[in-house]
Amino acid sequence: MSIQRRRFVQAAGVGALAGLAGCTGSLGAKNGTKEKDDSGGGKIGDGELVLATTTSTYDTGLLGELNPEFEKAFGVTVKTISKGTGASIRTARDGDADVILVHARGAEDEFLKDGHGVNRRDVMFNDFVIVGPKDDPAGIGGMKSATKAFSTIAGKKATFLSRGDDSGTHKKERSIWEEAGVQPSGKWYREIGKGMGDTLTQANQSNAYTLADRGTYLSMKKEIDLVIHVQGPLKGGPVILKNPYGVIPVNPEKHRSVNYQAAMAYAGFLTSPKGQKLIDNYTANGSQLFFPNALSKKPNFGQYVPQGYSAKQTKSLSREDKQFLYWVEREVPADY
Repeated sequence: MSIQRRRFVQAAGVGALAGLAGCTGSLGAKNGTKEKDDSGGGKIGDGELVLATTTSTYDTGLLGELNPEFEKAFGVTVKTISKGTGASIRTARDGDADVILVHARGAEDEFLKDGHGVNRRDVMFNDFVIVGPKDDPAGIGGMKSATKAFSTIAGKKATFLSRGDDSGTHKKERSIWEEAGVQPSGKWYREIGKGMGDTLTQANQSNAYTLADRGTYLSMKKEIDLVIHVQGPLKGGPVILKNPYGVIPVNPEKHRSVNYQAAMAYAGFLTSPKGQKLIDNYTANGSQLFFPNALSKKPNFGQYVPQGYSAKQTKSLSREDKQFLYWVEREVPADY
């Protein structure tokens, strides 16, 4: 890593650089046994990998399960910057990260189209859910439409907390408001500029609704009183609430200082049988948080290039939705 990038990492401070020691708490793998390390060894590049990622991968404790295994296998120290998808992509655009792990396909595609990222891979998925107070003042409980739920919340002027941080969750929230034909504003709508964990905590304190990724919600379920009122596609809800994650190494031709070898090793580790098994086994409060989707016998070329890259991709939205529902059918247990 160059001196400039080291200064950036130091300047990010404790709040942005998420250390992994002790972050798992009560979270853990389904199976506590350790597998034999077959991923290789030896120092790669300058021995340090800067990962910019969404807060959900950190808040759930998943990175506490994955990164130590990668470090042990490859002799690389992982420095994690956890601050939401939009900020993570901007960090990588500036050349201050080696690899990103994010969940906003549109923003990922722009990152690829602009030449900042290469070799994108699908890693895992879960979904978004609309949560709120148990007494459900807006009366959205059990709705099958996310847009109808949002419209109803707006119509009732029920308190809604938005992350307001250009994260993947915030981008998804904005797309739902847009599809609902609602411009949220007023005292009932509050943008707080916080990560997912903090947003859930504040929503709980404010008796408010919010959009959350299922993984973070499940990892905090015992700490808050919020309940799920509108399910995502993992439990039969609308596909608009899908939440796929991708890993993208930063293009070394754009940013010569990046540790590209380590970035590619990290992408390979996450999408390897071992990495995918670690993701599959990871649970919180007895629930699986993420479902791996990197490995498939059938080709999935859409993961490598921006949607709409070719003529066959012009119907990308329907193709993407069908692909997500295929993952749900294949990976999520019927009794989940």
